[in-house]
Amino acid sequence: MPPPKDVVKIAIQMVGAIPQLIELQQTKPLASVLKDVCDAWSLPNAEHYALQYADGRQTYITESNRGEIKNGSILRLTTSPDQEAERLYNGIRSNNVDVKTDSLKKLASLSQDVTFAQEFINRNGLKLIFCIVEEGNDSGEILAHTLKAFMELMEHDFVSWETLSAAFIKKIVSYVNMNAMDASVQQLSLSILENMVPSSRLLFDLVKKEVTVDRLLTHLQVTNAQLQLKAMALLIALLLAATDSERRDMMEYLREKNIRQFIHKNIIHSPEPLGDEMAHYLYVLQSVSLNLYDRRMRTSMDPYSQEQRELLQSLRQAAFESESEAPTSNFSTERRRSLCAKEFRKLGFTNNSNPAEDLRRAPPGLLALDNMLYFSRHTPNAYSRFVLENSSREDKHECPFARSSIQLTLILCEILHIGEPCSETAQAFYPMFFGQDHFFEELFCICIQLVNKTWKEMRATQEDFDKVLQVVREQITRTLSLKPTSLELFKTRVNALNYSEILKLRQTERLHQEETLAVPVLELRERLKPELLELIRQQRLLRLCEGTLFRKISSRRRQDKLWYCRLSPNHKVLHYGDVEEGVQSPPIESLTEKIPVADMKALLIGKECPHTKEKSSGKQNKDVLELAFSIVYDVEEYCLNFVAPTRYEFCLWTDGLNVLLGKEMTSERMQTDLDVLLSMELKLRLLDIENISIPDTPPPVPKPPSNLNFCYDFSHAEHTQPCANLGAFPRPGGYLHTSAMLLHYCNTTSYLLRGPKSLPPWCPAPPRAYSFSDGCCSDKGVACDCLSTVTARCWGGQGSASPISCRFGQ
Repeated sequence: MPPPKDVVKIAIQMVGAIPQLIELQQTKPLASVLKDVCDAWSLPNAEHYALQYADGRQTYITESNRGEIKNGSILRLTTSPDQEAERLYNGIRSNNVDVKTDSLKKLASLSQDVTFAQEFINRNGLKLIFCIVEEGNDSGEILAHTLKAFMELMEHDFVSWETLSAAFIKKIVSYVNMNAMDASVQQLSLSILENMVPSSRLLFDLVKKEVTVDRLLTHLQVTNAQLQLKAMALLIALLLAATDSERRDMMEYLREKNIRQFIHKNIIHSPEPLGDEMAHYLYVLQSVSLNLYDRRMRTSMDPYSQEQRELLQSLRQAAFESESEAPTSNFSTERRRSLCAKEFRKLGFTNNSNPAEDLRRAPPGLLALDNMLYFSRHTPNAYSRFVLENSSREDKHECPFARSSIQLTLILCEILHIGEPCSETAQAFYPMFFGQDHFFEELFCICIQLVNKTWKEMRATQEDFDKVLQVVREQITRTLSLKPTSLELFKTRVNALNYSEILKLRQTERLHQEETLAVPVLELRERLKPELLELIRQQRLLRLCEGTLFRKISSRRRQDKLWYCRLSPNHKVLHYGDVEEGVQSPPIESLTEKIPVADMKALLIGKECPHTKEKSSGKQNKDVLELAFSIVYDVEEYCLNFVAPTRYEFCLWTDGLNVLLGKEMTSERMQTDLDVLLSMELKLRLLDIENISIPDTPPPVPKPPSNLNFCYDFSHAEHTQPCANLGAFPRPGGYLHTSAMLLHYCNTTSYLLRGPKSLPPWCPAPPRAYSFSDGCCSDKGVACDCLSTVTARCWGGQGSASPISCRFGQ
């Protein structure tokens, strides 16, 4: 008989005592449980004790979380949170340095528990920490433990960051600005400031004033990777909290300090591998920089603005200066206007009498004009060559520079996601972005010349404009996906990917798609799917057995806390637990928390997850929703919440969990993997019929014979007699029943595509396979040239070991 659902069997330990094995009734008050446990060990004052997990984070057991206790859990009887908080509070106030140090170290560890943290804060413990920092009498290990404890206590949101005193903040700032300061103290100080910045505008102004950008750049140049990371985190926090004008000023100052070149050389190309946190910060820095173009991109040209009209005229004069420099002074107003309109038409403006109308569309707005001016001023030779080369062509064959520039600017804005908010988890940045100050403009200069090159390769006319720009978009996106490390490398690769290469790629993809649409191939795909799906299932389970490192994300910031989850080798238990930074693959024994697969009830994804609903009041980022999933387990329907590091990991984990739940895999990655495996398997199977047209229907099956008595009585003949297509078989004293001849209808295409199961129902199923020799048969299977299986039924006589070739179907 199974135990009641509200009873769990656990072990309780205590130092110096024999462990107790008890059945914990979840309906029984926790105070009564503690009283029974203390009585068993003859301990007075049960209210001074509490239960705590013996492994992992050692969380205190309370009435609110006792439902998470599982069968087989190991608990420990320890001092209650209020007693421990009181003891540590007094220990921190001690004049004994060792006692004070040990108390602060213990406080930093226990403050992760919300129950203890509340007890310590209720005793005005934060004020004690503030005094230690503000007085400044302690340093080194004591100060590091103090700041660590402060960080953990503030994580629980019992106290607002805005309540911090100015003296405390200035002291934290001084630790950051000091040259001779312990690295661990500086790391913690930078983390504290990073959390303060988004909390309020007042704190942002204070931190921005006290911690200069120059000081953060100094920390970025150190060899300590963790200090470098925390400095980058604070810099990003300041950029995200700043107003548009402040952000623009900060980015301009960073550009003057050549921060991009420094990042490109010392961080991206560092001997140490780039961590996920740093990759995310580089992505944010890239996104913030590119979003500075958003205002110009969304601003339409004002045809009445004298300044903007002069910019258009300078663009025209840069291309046709030699033609319009001297003679125009002698022309009438109408003549000059006509000449300007003609030159604007040569520049590729659709409305040559009023070219400002072409730039009224936003996006790309004035950003397109900025790009054209940059191209004309920084690469004047290429600009003049582009315009003059197309001016000499027929009207229908000329590549319109202005129209192409406007559309290309829009394409680049879409590819680089200009104007879109930063993701909280993305890590995709372009290394070449940090190798160039004017990245967007230089990228435009390369791509506008690519437009002209592709236009000539396609021999395009005005009607082909959209087709050419589609090809250019494909050239750019394919090249960017290779993550070139510099613009020069990008230029080389994108020019190598010419129109003929694009056609080859498209043709390969099209042929691949066409050959997989034939009816027999579709049938074969369906037959192969179950086997390949099982292969994908096994791969997903193996990935879950390897495990994944997850990060805990709060609404306030990207957390440094890590936890690991993996499936047991027997696929019966999910193990998980907190790990330290730098641990890549912890052993399964170190993951103390467990969830039996049998207890798993459902898988939730996206908005259905409880941890996304909890944060729905704030600004929810769609990328977090796309990476969030939860496991509902146990009768009480508890949830284990995940936020995958990447979309790839999200797909693997959701697929694997669905397999464990006995459900279908639904991720887009599963479909991609299945398509790749099916494509490979089909290509292997179709190798033998290359260049052979595949019929939509199978070859016709011949009508069955009137009878199946294909026997020849060899006892009445002394000479060799023919036996169907098998050759001569003199067989004194025996009979050869050649029912296998009925299988000859299978030709090459039918057998390969449809398999042996496609044989008609009236074909006999022979018990043994034989090959044929001079009048005898032997126990050897042989396949004839038509790929049908040659079978025969033989009664009597002796077998021979020398086979002959069969020629069915010929």
